[in-house]
Amino acid sequence: MAPRTYEKLGPTGAAASTHHLGTSTALTVLARGGNAFDAAVAAGFVLQVVEPHLCGPGGEVPVVFTTAADPRPTVLCGQGVAPAAATIDRYRAEGCTIVPGTGLLAATVPGAWDAWLTLLRDHGTWELADVLAPAIGYAAHGFPLVPRIPDTIATVAEHFRRHWPTSAEQWLSAGDVPRRSHRLPALAATWERLLGEAQGPSREARIDAARAAWYRGFVTEAVDRFCRTPVRDETGEDHAGLLTADDLAGWTATYEDALVVDAGAGWQVAKCGPWSQGPVLAQMLRLLDGVDLAYEDGVATADTVHTVAEAAKLAFADREAWYGDSAPVPMDELLADDYTTARRRLIGELAARDLRPGSPGGREPRLGALATDPDRPIGKGIEGPGTGEPTVARLGEGVATGEPAPSEPTLTRQGVARGDTVHIDVVDAAGNMVSATPSGGWLQSSPVIPGLGFCLGTRAQMFWLEEGLTSSLMPGRRPRTTLSPSLALRDGEPRIAFGTPGGDQQDQWQLCFVLAHTRAGLDLQAAIDAPAWHSTSFPASFAPRGWEPAGLVVESRLGAATVDELARRGHRVTDAGPWALGRLSAVGRGEDGLLAAAADRRSGVGSAAAL
Repeated sequence: MAPRTYEKLGPTGAAASTHHLGTSTALTVLARGGNAFDAAVAAGFVLQVVEPHLCGPGGEVPVVFTTAADPRPTVLCGQGVAPAAATIDRYRAEGCTIVPGTGLLAATVPGAWDAWLTLLRDHGTWELADVLAPAIGYAAHGFPLVPRIPDTIATVAEHFRRHWPTSAEQWLSAGDVPRRSHRLPALAATWERLLGEAQGPSREARIDAARAAWYRGFVTEAVDRFCRTPVRDETGEDHAGLLTADDLAGWTATYEDALVVDAGAGWQVAKCGPWSQGPVLAQMLRLLDGVDLAYEDGVATADTVHTVAEAAKLAFADREAWYGDSAPVPMDELLADDYTTARRRLIGELAARDLRPGSPGGREPRLGALATDPDRPIGKGIEGPGTGEPTVARLGEGVATGEPAPSEPTLTRQGVARGDTVHIDVVDAAGNMVSATPSGGWLQSSPVIPGLGFCLGTRAQMFWLEEGLTSSLMPGRRPRTTLSPSLALRDGEPRIAFGTPGGDQQDQWQLCFVLAHTRAGLDLQAAIDAPAWHSTSFPASFAPRGWEPAGLVVESRLGAATVDELARRGHRVTDAGPWALGRLSAVGRGEDGLLAAAADRRSGVGSAAAL
């Protein structure tokens, strides 16, 4: 067990993120008089530079927030939609049974730029030039490389050289993998040009002009032009993209009410809607409401881990059958008392191995054909056994802080990666609170677009190429994303903003955190540090979409007796090592008005600070 650390406290502001430069940027903005929105946007752009293997300018970002004037949680959806030409028949004609995980066919409309600028325009106070200055500085003059960045570039270097020369030009300095620091002058120049076109009589007008320069100006023209050129993707063939200038010009980020559910003991949790996986946290908390969950010295018992894992399987089975943006989602029925009570009764003493979606309102669930096949490769780097008798695979013993966990991003030489994401939370003294989970457009997604210095994302791989599903590919619809920022309220007052990278595991790791805080009584940092676990017994969101019946990944700090008891109950346990799961960050507001921040120590990169 590592030495105990404590949440950071201050009266003026608090920030936490997956990278120390993101956190320090946010805190600097707060110290200079900016509010939580100014700070979050500035940090979001910095993360696009300093964690380019995890997010980028061509990606997306969902945000959940409250303001000093209104404690009701609101969602800003920065998830772009599928192109107008993106039909199932079109992909099948390209020989695809699933949407490729790399290249241009998987690109949706880039949503991050419009979302960040919309948030800044409507709720921030700073000029765009001031907010962008830290990111431009790092891109133009250089930023330090965390260990995973050179490793990522080295893995895909030959692919870049042979198939993506624009990426090789940007990431292989003089033909070599950068090891200590790197510069992105083309990206800095793109941002400077956008600022040059951000003209207008008011702050808001200048921000809108920068939005237009992206979606109806030179950025869109370059994207449209580049998408006409076939490039190599994970199919092993060259395919052109489907995005056009009209797709970008016709899209904007949108606001919507957050999904808010009671979580017991006076707590409420606010999430994005079912175009994301966010409601699974709501469903899991509803299933566990009133259920006794034991902790010993802040560590979950075998009974608790088993019960939580079984609740997760039920919620994620519903995600697979019901969530998406291509058909109406019966969210009220999925959260209804009678439905939740009936589903709770399915939690037994032994680990379930089947995918068991429910029938809200009497509707018959429908799963994609590939989702029902547990023998497909799981596609998330999990090396444990997939069939047979329950076992404990102690594959992660000795995993050191900062090493990849079994559910962290895995990468092939063709750039196929899963789960790559960052996260940031900010709270200020006035009462503004922001949780954002930027992702997509990472350096290994697709080739760098000439003249822009960034690449497009691959979020469309989360669609199914099968008709009639809630998450079927449809033009103009959002893929059912894994990105899942969170807020928690106590008796209606915003108290915590939190989240994590991790693909399908985001809401499971957040559940471990929420329960450790609200049930075991741990502070934010101790709740993040508490041993975590997650189920893999449901279809993955990323290609090739496989799953592992009764699969359960745990941190060894749960204790050998607990791990063995879970295996006895039928879980196929993978021991990931002592510090391996999650990259959580969180900020909070105490009843005494003090602001708190906490961040993951597992990666060695995240940080939290307050002032």
